Amino acid sequence: MNGGNTAKNSVSKRLGLLNRYFKITRFYSFLKHTAFKGGYVIALFIAIIFLLDTFVVDINLLLSNLVDSFSPLVIFTIFLISESILGLLPPEVFIAWASKSSFPYLFLFTLASISYLGGVISYFIGGRLFLIPAIKNYIEVKIAKHIINLRKWGGVFVFLGAVSPLPHSMVSMACGLIKYNFKHYLLWSLFRYVRFLVYALVIFQVF
Repeated sequence: MNGGNTAKNSVSKRLGLLNRYFKITRFYSFLKHTAFKGGYVIALFIAIIFLLDTFVVDINLLLSNLVDSFSPLVIFTIFLISESILGLLPPEVFIAWASKSSFPYLFLFTLASISYLGGVISYFIGGRLFLIPAIKNYIEVKIAKHIINLRKWGGVFVFLGAVSPLPHSMVSMACGLIKYNFKHYLLWSLFRYVRFLVYALVIFQVF
């Protein structure tokens, strides 16, 4: 009985210390800001698409033409390049494209897997940057905030990079740069699939 109470007290103490650490490092403020930004980004994306569809071009027709004009392999390759190099293109565009394909959820799963793979590639790019000092210094400056947050919050920050508008590629590159545990990185990055599913539940309804 006493052993059980001791274990509970130990867990409670650790959670209390963790909560205090998060408060000191302003994690909760960062989390609130990131959650707000996530809702803002998807709302803005939908608003822009609505305005373009109303006043400029038929978005549904445009997406259908993309499906007809380009093979899935071409689209997947472009997305892999984007997700491997600082997240150049927004995943939402590719999710919208998937909604018009013959197999929307299969393509969605493929896109999520490509994004996950792109993150792994970014991790290894980050791990090899030390070989080219000039590029290493440039990237370190570009992703300095991500490196600082990663060192403060570890896997929790990798999780946020996977599910939020934070550029997953940059977070992954920061992980490689500071030699963050690769197995832990792979596990936390699995939440990338959750992000794609949640966004698809909204975007698929729009298109």
